[in-house]
Amino acid sequence: MYLFDLGKLPGQQSMLIFHALAQLGIEALVIVSPKIPLVSIGYFQDAAEEVDLQYCRESGIPFMRREVGGGATYLDENQIFYQLIWKKYNPKFPKAIDEIYPWFSQAPVDTYRTFGIEAEFRTVNDIITSTGRKIAGEGGGNIGDCMVFVGGILLDFDYQAMSRILKVPDEKFRDKVYKTMGENLTTMKRELGMIPSREEVISVLKEKFKKIVGKLKPASLNPEILENMRQIEAWMTSEEFLLKKTPRIPGGVKIKEGVEVLYGLHKARGGLIRTTEEISEGKIEGINISGDFTFYPKERLDGLEGSLEKVSLKEEKIIERVETYYEKEGVESPGVESKDFATTILNPVKDAEVD
Repeated sequence: MYLFDLGKLPGQQSMLIFHALAQLGIEALVIVSPKIPLVSIGYFQDAAEEVDLQYCRESGIPFMRREVGGGATYLDENQIFYQLIWKKYNPKFPKAIDEIYPWFSQAPVDTYRTFGIEAEFRTVNDIITSTGRKIAGEGGGNIGDCMVFVGGILLDFDYQAMSRILKVPDEKFRDKVYKTMGENLTTMKRELGMIPSREEVISVLKEKFKKIVGKLKPASLNPEILENMRQIEAWMTSEEFLLKKTPRIPGGVKIKEGVEVLYGLHKARGGLIRTTEEISEGKIEGINISGDFTFYPKERLDGLEGSLEKVSLKEEKIIERVETYYEKEGVESPGVESKDFATTILNPVKDAEVD
């Protein structure tokens, strides 16, 4: 396995690199930070609903949608990202998503502990301190014939910037987001009263990962990887990719008697689920599913949407259809169960304002 210790990369390269390596089938550990702030949006999220894209454009903050799950987040040089890429069938690594997260999380957990911060992995994809505060969020999924696992060591964090890039109903809600983040998300600076040397943190992190994945061979970006990154950037920042899961109607709208378009929202243990469904005569005619949950393989989400068409609006029928699809397609969604999808669909947000 290669080691790309890349320091700070310009533009969106800090996020493009793991996509490029996965597409090229290169197994590697990447350690990297962005030179300038950017916004990264989860694959299953609705970009226009989650992030204030207009504010980002006006403020010159680049944004992109990544090909792994998790939530939208503000990235800057005070975060040291670790990105693991390996071939799906490599026998050295776990196969199930619920095994991958705790296995690879041990390296960042041990890194925090080395610096005196008592940390531990918490299902589904967080690292928390002994006081229960989150100090790292992680994501993973499949890209081409590879699996990827990504996360970050938080040296420090700009809570204000994070609360500002999110799309929220009003400023009171934004203030609540800012306050809640401050209470529940921590950093090395907050825990230790200072920011440790970046070089020392990276050195420890690499050693901890070596114990898990084995010997790492130093590597650098070559022309093939850089060209692949340029091609990926053009696609991942295009409106076609960025906005393709956007529900068109963010509320409940009656089209005619017996036909409605409803917007569902439910917080499952594994993340937020959003649905937009067209209902006709008590059955689902069409449905769109998005959110910040993990869903593997990610290409199967469209199939789940298709499998729910013509299903009656009854909890047991929806649960049965989802479980049948999961079993048939070998789908995994840690912390998100069939009942969570039923809850989202059957308890829609009604009477919402339509943009």
